[in-house]
Amino acid sequence: MKVIRNIALLRDIPHAVVTIGTFDGVHLGHQAIFKEMKKMAQEVRGETVVVTFHPHPRQVLQIGTETLRFICTQEEKLKKFEEFGIDHVVIIPFTKEFASTPSEVFIKEYIIDRIHPSVMVVGYDHHFGKNRIGDFEMLNRLGGQFGFKTVQVEAQYINNVSVSSTKIRNALATGNVALANQLLGYPYSVTGEVVNGNKIGRTLGFPTANLDLPNEYIMIGNPGVYACRTEVDGKVYQAMANTGMRPTIQNLVESGKWKVESGKLLPQANSPLSTFNFPLKIEVNIFDFEGDLYGRTLKVEFLERIRDEVKFNGLEALKAQLERDREQVKDYFLRSQM
Repeated sequence: MKVIRNIALLRDIPHAVVTIGTFDGVHLGHQAIFKEMKKMAQEVRGETVVVTFHPHPRQVLQIGTETLRFICTQEEKLKKFEEFGIDHVVIIPFTKEFASTPSEVFIKEYIIDRIHPSVMVVGYDHHFGKNRIGDFEMLNRLGGQFGFKTVQVEAQYINNVSVSSTKIRNALATGNVALANQLLGYPYSVTGEVVNGNKIGRTLGFPTANLDLPNEYIMIGNPGVYACRTEVDGKVYQAMANTGMRPTIQNLVESGKWKVESGKLLPQANSPLSTFNFPLKIEVNIFDFEGDLYGRTLKVEFLERIRDEVKFNGLEALKAQLERDREQVKDYFLRSQM
C-alpha cells in the first residue's frame, strides 16, 4: 500500500476507484465500502484509493473537542487500510483554509483533476466539503459530467443495529465492549507505552503494566475491569485491565492516613496528602507473564467488561476482589473456547 501525504506529488493511478472519509475505527460499514471498491477495481482493472484527512476536522475547527474521542489512531487506521486491501491512501492536511473549500470545488480540484477517478464509492450517509453539503447526489451529477461512475453502499446492520463510528463510541462509553466489537468486526484495542506506576499492584500479587496512550483523544472504555488479550514477543497472553482512577488507593491517600513513597503505599505519619491524585487511564495485569515491560509498546484488546470500577474499604478488600476478577476473566476465556 502506498501512502501519499502530498497530493501534489501523486502520480497517475490507472482507473482509480476512490472513496473519501475519516474512517474512524475502520468498522464493518467501512469494510463494506472497501469490499465494493475492490470488486469495482477488478471490473475496471484499476486500483483502489482512499482519500482521508489529518488532523481530524473537529480538531482544527475546534468543534466539540472536549468530547472528541477516536476509536483508533492515524497509524492504526493506516494498518487497517492495508489489511483490508487498499492500494493507495492519500492524506490531505486539514487546515482552516482547506475547510472553507466548497464541496464541488473540492471534488473537481482534488479528486477529478488530480486522481481522475473511474469510480467513486461512498457510504449510504456520506457528506463532505464545506458545511458537509456534498452528498451522493452531487457526486452522481458530477460523475455524469466528468465521466466517472458512482456507487453507494447500503448501511450495514448487526442485530438490527446500523453500523457507525458514533454507535461504536457510544457502546464503548457505556461499557458495552461486546457490541462495539461486533460493529467493528474485530476486537477494540488501545496501544501505548508501558510506563512506571506506583507498583502497588505488585504488592497485592497483581503486577500491572501502566499504559501511556499516544494522545488525549484516544477513546477509553467506560471505567471498570475488562477481560483482555495482549501480545508480548509474539506470544498472546490472557489479561485483565482496569480503566479509571483506582479509587480505593486514591481514597486511602486522600484520607491522610497513607502516603506513596518509593512506589509503596505506607502509613502517613505527618501531613495529609489530600490533593494527591492517581490519574491512571489503563493498567493491565497479564496472566502467566514474568518480565520487564517498561518502555515497551503493548497492544491490548478489550473483549468483555467484567464489572464497574468501585471503591473498597482497604487493600485486603481490593485484593479479594481482584482475585474474583481474575477467576471471572479466566472463566470468560474458557467459555470462549467452547
